Amino acid sequence: MRPFQSSDQPELLAVITPRHALINTALFAVCLTACNPAATTSPDDKPVNPTASATGAAAPGAPAGGSGTPLGDAVALLPLGEESRTGYERDSFHHWIDEDGDGCDTRREVLLAEAVTKPEQGDRCAITGGSWASFYDEVEVTDAKKLDIDHMVPLAEAWDSGASEWTADRREQYANDLGSERSLVAVTAKSNRSKSDKDPAQWLPPAAAAQCTYASDWVATKLRWKLTIDTKEQTALEKLAGDCPDTVVEYEVAP
Repeated sequence: MRPFQSSDQPELLAVITPRHALINTALFAVCLTACNPAATTSPDDKPVNPTASATGAAAPGAPAGGSGTPLGDAVALLPLGEESRTGYERDSFHHWIDEDGDGCDTRREVLLAEAVTKPEQGDRCAITGGSWASFYDEVEVTDAKKLDIDHMVPLAEAWDSGASEWTADRREQYANDLGSERSLVAVTAKSNRSKSDKDPAQWLPPAAAAQCTYASDWVATKLRWKLTIDTKEQTALEKLAGDCPDTVVEYEVAP
């Protein structure tokens, strides 16, 4: 489990359930309607069965239990703001650093944390073997090279929503956030590149069972980093909250 850091708003503190533990459980579920017809597979990419519907019950990666805030109430906590991408460059967010000096950069730390089947770890944190569950599209992947590490709230969206005012150090912290299991997630390259820098008004995971989880994780990340939302994003999140009445948001405000 990744370490969590102290919150500057104790009343919002909640314990986050490890995503990879829930995914591990999901891999053993039996469901005949799991496959998403839009997803393409290869011998190394196998469909993963969902554990819930899009109505808010637990799905791979979903918050489970705890003293979370209902999704609709959490959406209401997000401040509205005008988005501007002026001046954005991806290099403004220095990412995939080796923060703890153990030889594993942020990408590899996420791969190790979210592996369903533990890979072998070689020199300089070289990873071989293992398996992962991409909850966006319910695909099991056995080749780490086929995975992207997605920023739950994309870097460009974070810039639009307040990160343009941050220091370079703060943006680096955001881009390598291992303090919350919601901030970064290993998913298929196909699903990540389909998402690109879109917000929930423009893109949702193709797997219906993942959408409540995704909404919760998106809101949790924005609350954690005190980012704003625009009106279209707010409308989309409010609709998701209505569709996901049992979904809660759990997060810690970033130090």
